[in-house]
Amino acid sequence: MPALMIREDMPPGELRRLAKAERDLREARRLLAIAAALEGLSREVAARIVGMARQTLRDWVIRYNRGGLAGL
Repeated sequence: MPALMIREDMPPGELRRLAKAERDLREARRLLAIAAALEGLSREVAARIVGMARQTLRDWVIRYNRGGLAGL
């Protein structure tokens, strides 16, 4: 199964900046995991860094791809 692509309309640095300013810790973790994956970390490592399962990150990537930041 090919890897699920992540939309790239927002660079990882911007996602990290938004995560830093985000008050909702869960949303900040989602932003950080997606930024890490965009920077080249494996989904497994990116998910582990923020304390979520790889499958959970996959689900959030799908939502992010469909709805951008509003999808998170």
